[in-house]
Amino acid sequence: MRQTVDRYIEYLIGSYQQYPLTLRYYPSLAYIQMNSLTATAPIRAAIPKSYMHLTARGYSSVVAMNGLRCSSSLVANRQQTAGKQFISTTPKPQIKEFFPPPNAPHVKEVETAWVHPIYTDAQMKEVVIAHRDAKNWADWVALGTVRVLRWGMDLVTGYRHPPAGKENEAKFKMTEQKWLTRFIFLESVAGVPGMVGGMLRHLRSLRRMKRDNGWIETLLEEAYNERMHLLTFLKLAEPGWFMRLMVLGAQGVFFNGFFISYLLSPRICHRFVGYLEEEAVITYTRAIKEIESGKLPAWEKTEAPEIAVQYWKMPEGQRSMKDLLLYVRADEAKHREVNHTLGNLNQAADPNPYAARYKDPTKPHPEQGNRESEVDRMGAGGGYLRSPDQ
Repeated sequence: MRQTVDRYIEYLIGSYQQYPLTLRYYPSLAYIQMNSLTATAPIRAAIPKSYMHLTARGYSSVVAMNGLRCSSSLVANRQQTAGKQFISTTPKPQIKEFFPPPNAPHVKEVETAWVHPIYTDAQMKEVVIAHRDAKNWADWVALGTVRVLRWGMDLVTGYRHPPAGKENEAKFKMTEQKWLTRFIFLESVAGVPGMVGGMLRHLRSLRRMKRDNGWIETLLEEAYNERMHLLTFLKLAEPGWFMRLMVLGAQGVFFNGFFISYLLSPRICHRFVGYLEEEAVITYTRAIKEIESGKLPAWEKTEAPEIAVQYWKMPEGQRSMKDLLLYVRADEAKHREVNHTLGNLNQAADPNPYAARYKDPTKPHPEQGNRESEVDRMGAGGGYLRSPDQ
């Protein structure tokens, strides 16, 4: 056995001296040869240190690339920022490969069943911060739960909302990195309620062998929309391992909690989501104002990722980071309206007003497009739609 090991050592050293370029550019091949040996101590003593350095460096880069699916320069950037940041921003050509499209040479693109409605610039800019007043104990339960979750999310993401007149204080300052951390964490949680509600209503329809009256599709579309928000922000920043663990834990707890809550009271759950979306509108409104005031200079020239351009059908000249946040905020405002409206309805009998066609189209009715100029005026006074016939 010792003679066999000695022959391998002589062969490897001779190969390194005769073909230095081969081992320099393909160190992982030399590692494979070394890994086939069982006696590692003599090898470490016999092989030159420079060769071992090349081998170890090549092997670590291969493992990192296979695990992260990113370039070696991105791995180096992550190693430098590990332990300091929840997420790491990377240049656009690199981050595009964070979740590349599947390797299907015969497929041009995959179409979705949920085509996003086209927003006008006026509709998006008419969105305002609005709040529906709590009117009964169920509303107070939903609102109180949102406030507790908001406190936890602010703590985790390092966000502090400034009171009026204190926006310029250092303790309330937000950077582009902090905003992306908050956006990613927020959207990873916001995609849960629609999926849970749609799933439970789907199972209920199967179990009772009755129609669902159009609720399932709207709820699943909401979950899909929130997931598209997440995928868009992931094109701008890659989460680190700590952020991934936080998202994993939050999703596990929130999914099971919302699942049980929806079984007990769907009405409270929709009210809860309505209040949660009110907070989302506040968050994105502040981010938009900070871009306009020049507090986020790195985003002034940042273009929206291609996935966002195609999803929202963003026109030429309106593809900046500010425009992207306007689109996302408009979606959140629509979810605010939809869930507050669904929370006013009879959960077992009323049809979904956003999937219904009305006999008199001249009267105002809820619709899938963006009608926030009307809805926000109603929401500011605590109204919102109360039945599909109004």
